[in-house]
Amino acid sequence: MASQQDLIGQTRADATEYIDTLFGYALMLTRNRADAEDLLQETYFRAFRAMDNLREKSTLKGWLFTILRNIWLNELRRRKTLPMHVEIHENDYLADELTGSTQDSLETLIGNEDRERVRSAIYSLTVDFREIILLREFEELSYQEIATVLGCPAGTVMSRLGRARAKLRELLEDTTVPHESIVKERAP
Repeated sequence: MASQQDLIGQTRADATEYIDTLFGYALMLTRNRADAEDLLQETYFRAFRAMDNLREKSTLKGWLFTILRNIWLNELRRRKTLPMHVEIHENDYLADELTGSTQDSLETLIGNEDRERVRSAIYSLTVDFREIILLREFEELSYQEIATVLGCPAGTVMSRLGRARAKLRELLEDTTVPHESIVKERAP
């Protein structure tokens, strides 16, 4: 039979598999790479310190997301009393723009435009809608896990997700660029 320390050590090892998804969530919340890294570090620091309080391994991912979100909400409350500093980094998404040699320039252009349209539409959603889209569609959390992270009933998660998807669809329809017209203009 494994000791409590062995179980905690295994849970810590399991927790590290969520670093990338938690970082994506932190980046969505903060919109700043340095702040997201700090938020992620604080999340793991607090989680590892309280690891012996975790009861079910199946809730590990949701537990980590809850810790991250609570730290962020506390940070927002703290920032209300401080002056706001904004940093702009033009090259934060430079890696997104790199393409393989298998695409022609038109495919690259269309792919970049589509990615930027979706990113822009998601960021134009309210925080509640943006957060729920990210947790469900990108992080693939279940409705119950999202409810735990957000501290609301699963029914609220489902209705909010439905409204968020409808709003996102509406935003994307408003900005749709007919790719066929680009192809026709390109033809000789």
